Amino acid sequence: MTQTYPTDWDIEKYRDDTDLEEHWQLRKEFMKTHKGNFPEDYLVALATAFTNIEFMGCSYPAAVMARVAELSTDVAKKYREIKKTKLQRTFVSASNAAENKVKKRQSDPGTYTSNKRARQ
Repeated sequence: MTQTYPTDWDIEKYRDDTDLEEHWQLRKEFMKTHKGNFPEDYLVALATAFTNIEFMGCSYPAAVMARVAELSTDVAKKYREIKKTKLQRTFVSASNAAENKVKKRQSDPGTYTSNKRARQ
């Protein structure tokens, strides 16, 4: 027999003003999916760990990681499908960006006018 837990608590009370909408929606979905299967405080902690893993790459002890992986399968699957269609950001270091800019100017001299040419 599986134990059930109270479900009369409000998930919304765990939303923080600093939560990004995407983070909150995923954490909320996790809690909605498993509400009643765990004590409230434990589920809130698992949901927070889940979003920390998903968005920030955090890691936890093996038992927590295994539990979150097991419980997040369906919730994460939906999120990851949506994420695939979103624009992906690529980060470039400032030094690489400057180097690429210089290389582009050298390969296409018509896009760059030196001060000497401008004075003529």
